[in-house]
Amino acid sequence: MQDIFSDLNSCMRQFFLILFFGIFVFTAQAQTVINGKIIDNKTSEGLFAASVVIKGTTIGAQTDFDGKFQLKTEAKYPITLMVSYVGYVPTELVVKSEAPITIKLQKTSFDFKEVQIIDSRVSDKQKQNPLTVESMDIIAIKETPALNFYEGLSQLKGVDLTSASIGFKIINTRGFNSTSPVRSLQLIDGVDNQSPGLNFSLGNFLGAPDLDVLNVDVVLGASSAFYGPNAFNGVISMKTKSPFIHKGLTASVKVGERNLFETAVRYAEAFKNKKGIENFAYKLNIFYLKVYDWEANNMNATPQSISKTGNPGGWDAVNRYGDEISFDQRSSNVTQPGLNTFHRTGYKEKDLVDYNTYNGKVSGSAHWKLGNKLDKEFIVASNFGAGTTVYQGDNRYSLKDILFFQNRLELRKENDWFVRAYATNEDAGKSYDAVFTATLMQNAAKKDDKWYDSYITNWRDSAYKVLTTLPGYPTNPFGNPDFRRVQDSVLAANSGLIYNFHQQARAWADLGPSPLNLSDTSIAYFQPGTTRFDSAFNATISRTSYLNGGSRFFDKSSLYHIMGEKKKQVNQYSFTYGGNGRLFRPNSRGTIFNDTMQTKAVVNTVRNWNNTSDSMIGYRYENTDYKRITNVEVGAYGGVERLYLDENLKVSVTARLDKNQNFNLLFSPAASLVYTKDKITVYRMSFSSAIRNPTLADQYLNYNLGTARLVGNLEGYKNLATVETFREYLNNRDSVIKYFDVQAIRPEKVKTIEFGYRTTLFNKLFVDMNYYFSRYKDFIGYNVGVTFEELSTVALVTNIKVLRVAANATDVVTTQGYTVGLNYFFSKFYAINGNYSYNALNLRGSTDPIIPAFNTPRNKFNIGVSGRDIEKVVKLGNIEIPLNKWGFNINYKWIEGFLFEGSPQFTGNVPTYSVVDAQINHTVEKYKATVKLGASNLLNNKVYQVYGGPLVGRLIYLQFVFDLTTH
Repeated sequence: MQDIFSDLNSCMRQFFLILFFGIFVFTAQAQTVINGKIIDNKTSEGLFAASVVIKGTTIGAQTDFDGKFQLKTEAKYPITLMVSYVGYVPTELVVKSEAPITIKLQKTSFDFKEVQIIDSRVSDKQKQNPLTVESMDIIAIKETPALNFYEGLSQLKGVDLTSASIGFKIINTRGFNSTSPVRSLQLIDGVDNQSPGLNFSLGNFLGAPDLDVLNVDVVLGASSAFYGPNAFNGVISMKTKSPFIHKGLTASVKVGERNLFETAVRYAEAFKNKKGIENFAYKLNIFYLKVYDWEANNMNATPQSISKTGNPGGWDAVNRYGDEISFDQRSSNVTQPGLNTFHRTGYKEKDLVDYNTYNGKVSGSAHWKLGNKLDKEFIVASNFGAGTTVYQGDNRYSLKDILFFQNRLELRKENDWFVRAYATNEDAGKSYDAVFTATLMQNAAKKDDKWYDSYITNWRDSAYKVLTTLPGYPTNPFGNPDFRRVQDSVLAANSGLIYNFHQQARAWADLGPSPLNLSDTSIAYFQPGTTRFDSAFNATISRTSYLNGGSRFFDKSSLYHIMGEKKKQVNQYSFTYGGNGRLFRPNSRGTIFNDTMQTKAVVNTVRNWNNTSDSMIGYRYENTDYKRITNVEVGAYGGVERLYLDENLKVSVTARLDKNQNFNLLFSPAASLVYTKDKITVYRMSFSSAIRNPTLADQYLNYNLGTARLVGNLEGYKNLATVETFREYLNNRDSVIKYFDVQAIRPEKVKTIEFGYRTTLFNKLFVDMNYYFSRYKDFIGYNVGVTFEELSTVALVTNIKVLRVAANATDVVTTQGYTVGLNYFFSKFYAINGNYSYNALNLRGSTDPIIPAFNTPRNKFNIGVSGRDIEKVVKLGNIEIPLNKWGFNINYKWIEGFLFEGSPQFTGNVPTYSVVDAQINHTVEKYKATVKLGASNLLNNKVYQVYGGPLVGRLIYLQFVFDLTTH
C-alpha cells in the first residue's frame, strides 16, 4: 500500500498541474448574459432558490431572495432555459435577446411525470457537486422518523451517529469517530458553532431548531480548501429560513416516552417601504426540550480491568467510577488465602450525574435590504443556548446549566460577496467530571492506603481463620510441593464462602473505622441516598477542580471570528476568493488549561526599634491575576472554475493558506473535474486536502483526571519515564528505567482522492456512488510518561506525576471506502431508498499507539420506504376510507460491530446492532396543522452506540405542528 499511495501521490501532482494548465491556457471568449426574475404566477412573489439551467448544458444559477438570477454563457441566442422549483410545474422558455425576462411558475397539482419526481428532490447542485455531499431538504426534515432532523442525518449514506446521551449526539463521516468530534466542522448560516473551550460542537445544543432549518448539507471527507481548518473529515452545514421568504407563525409541541416534552415557536415578519417593496424583516425562535436521559449502567468489567466480571473482590465496571483503584494480592495466597485482587467500591454513574436533560434555545435576527436596488442585505443575529446533558470524553461529564451566547453581524450581496463577524461565548455553569467526582469522594471518606489496611485487617481476622481450617486444606506451604494445587482446589470448592468474606471485608472497609483509629467513624463510605452522601457530593461538585479538591469546571472561554468572500466572473472564468481571522480566548482559571493564578513574592519587613529603617523577616505571596491565554489563526483562499467541452466539463482549482500563531504556515489545495454526460449522468474526480490545527486542549491543557494529568504540548517534553519500566523500578530498584522524549505538537494532515458517479435509470431510480482513498499524517493523540524525584540518600521516590502528553503519531496510515445510494421513486406518492457504506483503515503495519481510534463500522446500510401527500381511497369490504394528505416514513438501519477506543476507561467493543425508526403523519389543511406519530428505535432493540455510553432504547413521540407561514 505504501507504493500504491506513492503512485497516487505522483498522479495527483500531475493532475493538479494539468488542472492549472487547463484552466488558464485557453483564450477568453465573449459571453452572453441573461438577467431575469422568477415569480409565482398568482402572487407575483419572487421565488427564492429556484433553479435555472440552460438546456443541454450544466450551466445554471439559483435565484436570490427576490427571485432574481443572472446567467453567463458562451452560447449564442436563441437559448432555451429550463426552470424548476419544488412545488411548481417545471417550465422551459426560449430567450432570444438580452432583454431582462420574467418567468411565472404555476404551483403543481402533484401530477408529476416520473422523471420530474426525481428532479424535484435531487437538485442539479447536488448532482454536479465535486465533493460527496449528502443533503436533507425542508421536506426530508419534516418527514424524518427520527426524534429530530439532527438524528435523522444518520440515515444518509456515509454518515455515522454516536449517542453519548439524548442531549449529545455526534455526527461523523469517514472514520476516526470520537465523542469529542474535533475532526468535523459544524456551521449554521456559515457560522462555526463550536464550543470555544472544547473546540467542537456539542451536537445541536447551540444549533437551530427543526422549525427554522431550511436544509442541511453534510460534506464527506477532507474539505479544508473549501471550509478552512478543522474541516478534516467532514462538514455539517445548516442553513436557516429567511424571514423574507418564510413569514408568519409556526409552532410545534412534542410529547413522548421518558417524560419527553418539547415545544418550539418560530415567528417571522417582513415590512415594505414606501414603494411597496419589502426591505426589513425579522424572525424569532424559541425552543425548549426536557427528557429523562438514558442511564449508562453497564456493570461489566472494562477490558482493561485487572479483574473480570464476577470476581469476589470486585472489578472495574464500565459505568462505576472509583473502582479502577485495585490491590493485587494474588502473590499472597499463602498467607492470605482467597484474597487475590480486590477493588475499591466506587460509585455508579446514576448516583453522580443529572439525567434530567433539558435544552433551551432562543434566537433572533433582523434583516435590512440596502442599496438602490435593495440587492444587499445587512443581518444582526443572536443565539442563546442553555441546558443540562451528559457528555463523554476522556471521562463522563455532567454538563449542568451550561450556557452559550453567539452574536453575528453580516453584510452580503447574494451570490456575490459577504463580510461576516461573530463572537461565541460559553459558561460551563455547574458542569463537573463524574469520574473524578467518585475518586474525590471515596478518598474524602478514606484514603486508599487506609481503606486497604481496613480490608486486609478484616480479612486476616475473619477469613483467614476459617479458610485455613477447611477440610482438606494443606499444611506446611514451604515443604509441600502440592500445596498450591490442593489449596486452589479447596478454595474453588468454597467460592461462595470466599465471596461472603469479601463482602464482609468490603463492608468493614467502607463503613468501619480506620485500623489506626477505631473510634473514628466519620470516614465511612458515603452511601448514595443519604444526607451525608448528598452533602459530600454537593461540596465536591461545587468546588473547581483539583486546585481546591473539587470536580467542577470553570470555563468562560470565547471565540471571535471575522471573514469575507468575493465572487467574480472574468470572461469564462469564475473566481472565488476570501479570508478569515479568529481569536480564541480560553478562560478556565487553571481548572482546565494552564491559565493558572499568577503570584507575586513581596518582601515582608519590620521597622527597627527606633523607627529609622526596615529589616526583612521573609516573604509573603500575593495573588495578582490569572494567566491570560490567547490563540490567533488567520487564513486566505482562492479558487477558479471554468467550463469546457460545450460547457459539459467543469474544472475547478482551490487553494488555501492557514497560519496559527503557534505553528507553521500550511497549504491546502484541492482540484476537481465534473463531467456531465447528459441531463441525468454526472462523473466526477477530485483531489482534496485538509489540516487540523491542534485544539486549545492539545496546546494548553492542564487537567487532573485523578489517575493522571492531561497536559498540552507546545514546547515538547524531555526525559519522561515509561510507565511499565517505572512500575518495575518501584518493585525492584535494580531494574532499569527507560526514558523518552516527546516533540512539540504539530497539525494533522490528510490528502484524499475521490471518484463519483451519479445517474438516473429508467426515469425512476437515482443512483449515487463514490470511492475515496485518504492518506493521513501527524495524527494527534497522546503519550503517557512519568516524572518523579528520587532522594538517593534514603532511596525514596517522591513527587510522582503521571502525564498524558498531547503528541503526534510518527507513522502514516491510509483509509479507503465507498458508498452506494439508491432512490427509487415508483409513483408520485411513494419512494424506496437505500444506501450502503464501507470504510476500512490500513495501518500499514504500524503499531504506533498514538494513531487515533478508527471507531467506525466497516459495513452499514439503511433501507427505507416513504409516502408523501397520499390521496387515495382504501376499501375495507364495503367501507371506503379516504386518505387525504397522509404520509409515512420507515427506515431500517444496520451497523456492524466495531471496536470503540476512547479513554482508558471507555475502550471496548460495540456489538452489531439494528434499529427501526418509523413515523406516520397527517396534514389537516383546514387548521394548517400536521399531526405526526413516530418512534425512534420502534422495536426497542436496546443498543450501545458508543462504549461507555448508555443502552439506547425506544422513544415514541407525538407531535403537533401548526404552520401559518407564507412561502
